[in-house]
This record gives sequence, C-alpha cells and structure tokens, in this order.
Amino acid sequence: MKRMMSLLLGLFLFNALAIADQDSTRKDCENDITDSRGKMVPWTAGAVETGKYRNVLLEAGYSQEAIDAKLVKAYADLFEGPNRIYFEVGDSMGYVSDIKNHDCRTEGLSYGLMVAVQLDKKDVFDRLWRWTRAYMQHQGGSRDAYFAWSVDPKTGKHFSEGSASDGELYFVTALIFASNRWGNETGINYYGEARRILDAMWSKDGTDRQTHVINTEHKLITFVPDSGGYHWTDPSYHVPAFMEVWAAYANDGHEDFYRACADSSRAYLKRAVHPKTGLTPDYSHFDGSPLRRWGRMGDAFRYDSWRVPMNIAMDHSWYAKDQEWQQHYAKLIQNFLFCEGIDRFNDQYNIDGSTPEWILPAGKNPPVQRLRHSIGLKSTAACASLLGTQAKSWAFVDEIWKAELKPYDDGYFDPYYDGLLYLFSLMHLSGNYRLITPGS
Repeated sequence: MKRMMSLLLGLFLFNALAIADQDSTRKDCENDITDSRGKMVPWTAGAVETGKYRNVLLEAGYSQEAIDAKLVKAYADLFEGPNRIYFEVGDSMGYVSDIKNHDCRTEGLSYGLMVAVQLDKKDVFDRLWRWTRAYMQHQGGSRDAYFAWSVDPKTGKHFSEGSASDGELYFVTALIFASNRWGNETGINYYGEARRILDAMWSKDGTDRQTHVINTEHKLITFVPDSGGYHWTDPSYHVPAFMEVWAAYANDGHEDFYRACADSSRAYLKRAVHPKTGLTPDYSHFDGSPLRRWGRMGDAFRYDSWRVPMNIAMDHSWYAKDQEWQQHYAKLIQNFLFCEGIDRFNDQYNIDGSTPEWILPAGKNPPVQRLRHSIGLKSTAACASLLGTQAKSWAFVDEIWKAELKPYDDGYFDPYYDGLLYLFSLMHLSGNYRLITPGS
C-alpha cells in the first residue's frame, strides 16, 4: 500500500510540475519580443475625426511601391487571373463564386461589392449589383428585398431561399458607400437600393417567419432574419463600424437606433471573447456564451470567427470609440496565436485554446477535413496590428507580407474565402479600406 501511495504521489507531483512548466512557458511566450521597430503604437483617434488612415505596411518598413504592387496583384488574382473568383456575364453583369462549394453566396457578392467600391472599380461594382439584384434578391412576398444566401452561378436557382444577416449588412453598407462615392445619377440609384433593403427590414413583422436583420430588443444582429435565427447571433457578424455608417448616412429616421446597435455590439463582443485566448465561438447567445447548433457546429473558433479581429480593427481604425478594450483584445489574440507558433498556428480551436475533437470540413466533392495554417486567419490576425501595443504585432504584419495565395502543401486551395480575407487585410493594413463619405 505504501508503495502504491508513493507511486501515486510521484505521478501527481510529476503532472503538477508539468502543468507548472507549461504555465511558465506560456507566460514567457506571452512576454513581448525585441524588435528594432520598437513597440507598435496605435492611433488614438479614428478616421471619422481625422480623415486619415494608417499605413501599417509602410510603418513596418515596406516601400510604398512594393505595397501598391502587392495590393494590385492581390486584386488581380481574385478578379482577373486564372484562379479568379469573379466572372463576368454578358455585357452588364458579374458574380463572385465560392469555387470550392460550387455556389454564389451573399457573403461573396457583398464582399465583392465592398472591394469594388473601396478600390473605385465602378464597372465591377455595377456588374455585381445587377447580378445580385437579378438572381439573389427576392422581389415581392414576405422576403421582399432580402436575398437568397446561396445560388447556383450557372442557372440562378436558389439553393436556399433564406437570408444570412451578414450579407444584408454588407449589401446596405456597400450601397451607401457607392452612393457617397459615385452619386446616384450614373445608371443605378445606389442610395435607393440601400433604402429599399433597410425599409424592408423595418416592415418584417414575423409574417411567414420573416424578421428584421437586427433583433430590435437586444439591438444585436441576428444569425438569420427569420424566427429560427432571430434570437441568437454570430460574433463575426458584428461590425460596429457599419452600424455607425448607417446612423450617419442611411437617413431613414432610425439613426439613434443604429448608434445604439453599434454600442450594443461593442458590449456584446466583450462578452463573447474568451478572457484568456481572445477567441470567439462561431455562434453564440446574445449574452456571448457559445451556442452549439446542428450537432457539432457553433461553439468553437472556426472559419466564421476568423473575421472578428478584422471587424474590431476596422471599428478602432474608423471610430476609436472603445480603444482600451480593443487594444487589450488585440494583445490577447495575438499573444495566443504567437504562443501557438506564429508560422504554424491552427485555423480551428475550442475557445479555451484546446484542439477541437471534431474538425469542420471545408469544400465539397470531397470535403477536406484538416487543420492547417490558413492564410485567411493569418490575414485577419495581422489586421489586429492596427490596434497593437506590442513589438510582437510587427511579426504578424511581416507574416502576412510574406504570405502567398497559393495551394497548400496538401493541394487544398481556397481563393474565395482565404483570398478575400487576404485582400481585405492588405487593404486595411495599407490604409485602403476606408469610411467613404460623400464626395470622397
């Protein structure tokens, strides 16, 4: 018995020392690094106040000529090259396709519109909007002015009639920006199209399950605007900066509501972010707690959640209304990923930082079920450097500068989601993702 007790005690002490050693290693890793560029210093005022946008890539030591060339190439790869995700149809339309899933999604079309208006590609914007309006937008009925989130690019057939709230969020914001940039007298009344969607949101009263995109009680964006998804959310759909844009330029009489939504999203994100890792679940309750749906989905940090660092960085860059917490958030998530290995961190985690038992597959025919060091997450993690306070933040900028949009070692290639997040990252980090005001 004494021998057994000694063995058990020894095993306990060994495990305790191992855990203590891991904790010590983690704390050492979370310490800042030495970099000749010093600590990164975030700006203290947003672009809405200063009219200026930070070029972190230039601050990092890369030349403006090289930055411009990298941005041009990233756009050309997605919209013009052999692996493009943008396809023109006839003389006046075009679409963005999620190649690996063989469909067009409101996510992709709305991202394409945002890229086009930000980079002043009016012809591309107009083509995308005409295709979206013709093949995705519901004309009449209880879903009027909302969009079918998944559509066959070849036939226009709706794979799903329902909407995803982030699509509507981006469509409205991109249309407002187009109105501000190009006016409404050049063939498309961008403002009128944005107002049609917004006005339709306010007309949804639950008939045939259709609801507002925003839960009007909680002032938080819904997962989907129907009765099944009205009472929960997706952290990556929370873009407070876009709510501020609606408040400033929608002019639909709900300005105070939209400003309250921006503040509600900022408060919600504090609840949804894990206090030690900075990770968020893909789905959550409005109180921020993880939500599991459809068996295995939602309660882990997966593809949707990659977008959260980018969204928080955008809010900081444009409005800087929650600086202290946002800078703390950037430190949390960059510390976690840095300690996982800045050149090898995975693209899926449980929100406490452990490895999930089940890996969410990507694509179809066949689905690919594997952890990888994805350029999409590398991109958004680099965006967090816009609000970084450590020398460590430079390392994330350097990693995305070195990154290339190309097939992984196993042959998997996603120019759609990885590619769009990579392009967005370069736009943010070069000061080319902007709050477009009238006459910009």
